[in-house]
Amino acid sequence: MKLKDVLALLESNQDERGIKHWNDRCAKDSGLKSFGIGLTKLRKLAKQVGKNHELALELWQSDIYDAKIIALLIDDPKLITPEQAEQQVEQLNGGYLAHVFSACGTPLAKTPFVQELADKWMVSDNPVRKRCGHGLLYELSKSKKKSAPDDAYFLEQIERIGDTVVAEEIDVQMAMGSALMGMGGRNKTLHGPALKVAKFMGPIDFDPDGRCDPFDVEKHLTSDYIKEKLGV
Repeated sequence: MKLKDVLALLESNQDERGIKHWNDRCAKDSGLKSFGIGLTKLRKLAKQVGKNHELALELWQSDIYDAKIIALLIDDPKLITPEQAEQQVEQLNGGYLAHVFSACGTPLAKTPFVQELADKWMVSDNPVRKRCGHGLLYELSKSKKKSAPDDAYFLEQIERIGDTVVAEEIDVQMAMGSALMGMGGRNKTLHGPALKVAKFMGPIDFDPDGRCDPFDVEKHLTSDYIKEKLGV
């Protein structure tokens, strides 16, 4: 597919309800337009498009949110460079693209320099970089590769989150909570320390409108699924 083909595909799958939601809540802050397509549908469309690094770079230049999401999903981790990652993290439009950029099985998390990026971004003064760094940490916590960090690395990150989370803004706390959830669910060694920090954090009330329940990492780490998986 070419750029015009992807844009036509997105337009043919536009969702009027999603467009209204975007225009009401996101358009002004992000500066982007949207076809209102949900992430699950965008993943399916990305599979239709297929991996294509050059097309991903073209789509990234669009002012359409959905096109940028497709760009992130179809990029080739073998061709992504640290320079590209550093450039794109500065172009996340107020953080609206941060989650898909750094988590959700992103190609960026499959690059050989993912741990280096995570380590640098997690301690950045920039909140969006912090969010992305912890998104990558979450992805690292799920990795089954031999090159994945060892338990000592994750224990260090759990301790750091416990020491710093209270001072962070809500969006960063949410990313830290996700990373904590991933690390605590990795194995029995990490579960106890992660659960201790989760109890200290408490539920994160991220929705000022009260439409969504607070993000409760402790609840996840004490779920029947985790207990059965880890034998705790």
